Amino acid sequence: MASSKKKTVFFCKECGNESAKWMGQCPACHAWNSFVEQEVRPAAAGSSRSVAATQASVPTSLSDISLSEEDRVSSGIAELDRVLGGGVVPGSMILVGGDPGIGKSTLLLQACREMAAKGQKLIYISGEESLKQIRMRADRLGEFTGDLKLLCETDLTAIGDILRSERPDIVVIDSIQTMVNAEVSGTPGSVSQVRESTAVLLQLSKSLGISIFIVGHVTKEGTVAGPRILEHMVDTVLYFEGDRHASYRILRGVKNRFGSTNEIGVFEMCEGGLKEVSNPSEYLLSGRPEDASGTVTACSIEGTRPILLEIQALVCQTGFGIPRRQSSGADLNRINLLMAVLEKRLGLKLGMCDAYVNIAGGMRIAEPALDLAIAMAVVSSFMNVPVNSRLLAFGEVGLSGEVRGVSQPEQRIREAAKLGYTECVLPRICAQRVGEIKGIRLYPVDSVRDAIALIKK
Repeated sequence: MASSKKKTVFFCKECGNESAKWMGQCPACHAWNSFVEQEVRPAAAGSSRSVAATQASVPTSLSDISLSEEDRVSSGIAELDRVLGGGVVPGSMILVGGDPGIGKSTLLLQACREMAAKGQKLIYISGEESLKQIRMRADRLGEFTGDLKLLCETDLTAIGDILRSERPDIVVIDSIQTMVNAEVSGTPGSVSQVRESTAVLLQLSKSLGISIFIVGHVTKEGTVAGPRILEHMVDTVLYFEGDRHASYRILRGVKNRFGSTNEIGVFEMCEGGLKEVSNPSEYLLSGRPEDASGTVTACSIEGTRPILLEIQALVCQTGFGIPRRQSSGADLNRINLLMAVLEKRLGLKLGMCDAYVNIAGGMRIAEPALDLAIAMAVVSSFMNVPVNSRLLAFGEVGLSGEVRGVSQPEQRIREAAKLGYTECVLPRICAQRVGEIKGIRLYPVDSVRDAIALIKK
């Protein structure tokens, strides 16, 4: 029997429901004889949890834990499932960040519509929009069916009570910076409020088996606002990238405890919401000019997906004493390095030329495999000689002008052949590994000088 100086609470080991007294049947999950006694320890300063644990701590053998693909719930959006690793894991916590107006709320509302139509029970909780505003956005997306409920609330205590009583499968919190924990001092969005609010939601997610999507505001640097520990606490961190004025959107996973962090999802913003782009290579290459100098096609690997990109370069005589170098989508420092290699190893007079490099479509790529295509585009523009529009180039360029091998060359070449490309410039070591591929001619090169010689032909 507990000492009179100690306070105890009873909680259900099946669902985490708390009670001041023992009960034979849990009113939340209806399990019998599931309540166990737990000592209440004083809450630490700044902590919103008063119970040391919400479920019994019993060691489990690793071999006794079963896993199956059926445990995942499909979001109904193939590109989102790809980034998540195959679907939403029950009891997981997913943080979605991105610039204002990029489409975070639209994407999650679309996912809610698809999952509700498949029989999932969902609650969309908004701390920023009214119910009428959400309904107006929902009407633009199409017809909603199934069990989807809306709630405008910022008090975490009230939200916790609702989640315990409603027992939804999936919850969306929009956004975490608007949530308020009454037991923690500070204004909404402060470091302490964001940290402790996330801790409360994490406890609810794990104890009740609810998958929770959290929308997070971002800073001007593009990272989620609030403490860095926020990204460590959640299971998955997704960033929605792209220019809000452009039609494309990229969903990129930077952390995923249940899958790869190299996958990306590509969307197009339309009048009726976000539309999946199943073939981003064809989409990004649409509208490419024919017989224009300074344009070369490259291939980047994002996760398991090869994506063809158009590299554009414009080189012209500078009108000032110091040449201007500008980049959109590629690393500017890497471009300056490549231009220095071209000037030193090939003798090109680029020191008094302005140079502008762009990855068409607004993609942001940092993979070194684009080096060779960027170098060829710069030289093509400088010499005003067009490159074959059906030619693909990839490879990493070193400071000595050598072209080094890159990963997965066969996937890159087959993706190009699928879209009608007939020629490919690649590192010699990659050509030796690939061999011959029907429908496309390979040009193995050892140095950037060999690749530039193909432009003059």
